[in-house]
Amino acid sequence: MVTGQTCKKVMNMRYLSLVLVAVAGLIAGGVGLTFTMASAESGNRETFQELGLMGDILNRVKADYVTETEGPELVEAAIQGMLRSLDPHSSYMPPESFRDMQVRVSGEYGGLGIEVTTERGVVKVVSPIDDTPAQRAGVKPGDYITGINGKSIIGESLDESIDKMRGPAGAPITLTIARKGEEEPLEIEIVRAVITVRSVTWHVEGDNLGYIRVATFNENTDDLLEEAFAGLNKELGDNMRGIILDLRNDPGGFVDQAIAVSDAFLDGGEVVSTRGRNPEDIERFNARRGSKANGLPVVVLINGGTASASEIVAGALQDRKRATLIGTTSFGKGSVQTVIPLNGGRNGALRLTTARYYTPSGRSIQATGIKPDIEITAERVEDKLERLSEADLPNALRNELESREKEDALKAGEKEETSKTQMPPEDYPKDKDFQLERAKEILTQMVLSGKLLANAG
Repeated sequence: MVTGQTCKKVMNMRYLSLVLVAVAGLIAGGVGLTFTMASAESGNRETFQELGLMGDILNRVKADYVTETEGPELVEAAIQGMLRSLDPHSSYMPPESFRDMQVRVSGEYGGLGIEVTTERGVVKVVSPIDDTPAQRAGVKPGDYITGINGKSIIGESLDESIDKMRGPAGAPITLTIARKGEEEPLEIEIVRAVITVRSVTWHVEGDNLGYIRVATFNENTDDLLEEAFAGLNKELGDNMRGIILDLRNDPGGFVDQAIAVSDAFLDGGEVVSTRGRNPEDIERFNARRGSKANGLPVVVLINGGTASASEIVAGALQDRKRATLIGTTSFGKGSVQTVIPLNGGRNGALRLTTARYYTPSGRSIQATGIKPDIEITAERVEDKLERLSEADLPNALRNELESREKEDALKAGEKEETSKTQMPPEDYPKDKDFQLERAKEILTQMVLSGKLLANAG
């Protein structure tokens, strides 16, 4: 499972037909190739010639490789290799994986509760999900998972590693973890559980401040956000002075849910736009008139684990000057994946990057992330966790709006900004959330001053 997949759910018959013809041609061997070459007279000759090359190689491997091989496994590996060469988020999901994904986005599934990706052939933790076995066991962002139940998984595909981490609820699993700052690998035992992701939680913070935590953007997020606002209004009523929206370590999810969350804080206007390969292929998504936040001042907490759909929300509220962003630069995933079921899902599904998204001001945050208005880190320099960003992933899309000169200037600027970043003092209690405490202080200042404190220290 790659970090933060922002997805649209559609059935695309054009993609379906192409993929099924490709698979049929490869599995059928010589007979399939005769059919595809004949069809090329009235179709796309170049595409079928490419399929002919793949079929020829498949037949040669099956006939001459040193050990006997399975055709379907080779075909799946070829498809995966083709898609992974595009970008980190395009992939083929076999039927079982597709069914698992459908269960996960509904908000309940079995497993450990971690978002992972790969880095140089090693599984790397992007973020543990709130209140899951992995988080409770002490798994941290930036951890490398090098073994499962005493056996190395280095060099295995991400899907293979994820399959080994899955299992029935109640079954224990031991992860071997390499962690920066630790001389020896850690052995962490976790008991698998049915992961019920309650994507939105809330409570009252400080002096009548509402706190809303969005952990992910699944099918239930919009409804649970409604419940959060109802609960805060019931408890605080007219005494609510401001709102903290916590998007830290939120790996993302569905675009429509990101739009719905943004809509709760905006009074109309653009939330996000998506642009595909063709210049005219632009979709704009707007908030409705009216706001559940009722004009209250808002601060948004973000960090390096804030990705994809959560970056849509953060970017919209920042561009529309509806909130002050506090924390550290976000992950930088600015692409949209379309999930295309194949043969109604019976042949799995294709997850394909089909568009980039842009904030209301026209920013693409792909591979650059969203920079907060006020830089506050949760850790001291010596305790800082190594975080993965979109730009670190293999074959990551470049930000087409950023010239190399501007990227160099941004990097130079980041070095200058480091000295301005607020961080916990040496004696700050480790069990206290420095970013949240500063957010409460800043929000209280906003309430008293009646304005946003963007770029304030």
